Amino acid sequence: MQVVPLPALADNYIWVLHDDDGQAIVVDPGEAQPVEAALKQRDLQLRAILLTHHHHDHIGGVDALLARNDVPVYAPHDERITQATHRVSNGDVVVLASPASRFLVLAVPGHTTTHIAYTGEGVLLCGDTLFSMGCGRLFEGTPAQMLASLDRLATLPGNTLVCSAHEYTAANGRFAQTIEPDNAALAARQQEVAALRARNQPSLPVALSTEQATNPFLRTDNDAVIAWSRRHGVEGDRVARFAALRANKDVFTG
Repeated sequence: MQVVPLPALADNYIWVLHDDDGQAIVVDPGEAQPVEAALKQRDLQLRAILLTHHHHDHIGGVDALLARNDVPVYAPHDERITQATHRVSNGDVVVLASPASRFLVLAVPGHTTTHIAYTGEGVLLCGDTLFSMGCGRLFEGTPAQMLASLDRLATLPGNTLVCSAHEYTAANGRFAQTIEPDNAALAARQQEVAALRARNQPSLPVALSTEQATNPFLRTDNDAVIAWSRRHGVEGDRVARFAALRANKDVFTG
């Protein structure tokens, strides 16, 4: 299975997964034009659409794609997503005959209350829950919910490719370095990202093992993160540390 990030809107990625026979899955198409262009350029046939949550920059292109492609649309149980043909929830398995693939559905509330992720074929399609060196804002969920969701994703195999829905990596890395300035893996990742972005190349996908070594939101039990929290007056449990990280990231401008 080939995994292709399509730049869309201001900083979104629409993910296209396709096999060598040209059968394709599209994930979170916030607009149709990049998808239609990629299908034509790569001679692909759209066979399914997977959606992680209801935000317009993830579903805005679905109607236009369905006008030209009669395909199933998998989505969480959320009435705000009106285009769904198949509602899925935690523990469900999406099995597609073409392209031959199998994805486990994971409930990952936090960014929204009904957010889901799909994992299979060596990838994690995580929408706005997990970003490289960051995580999504808490628009509907609680810090405890988001931390539990991130903990769940962190248990996947380290070689899983994280396919996040936004190109936020460089800014996330700058924030992460204020938390762990002595993290060598983080410094190396920042250098890698800077080189990629200088060539106008995506910083994603990225191995989950890299995220586990560099992403402060996956490292709330790390000594450096605990020390940072204490310097910021947080002496509570790991949920309190996570909440402090997220609150500081919300106002970070570096």
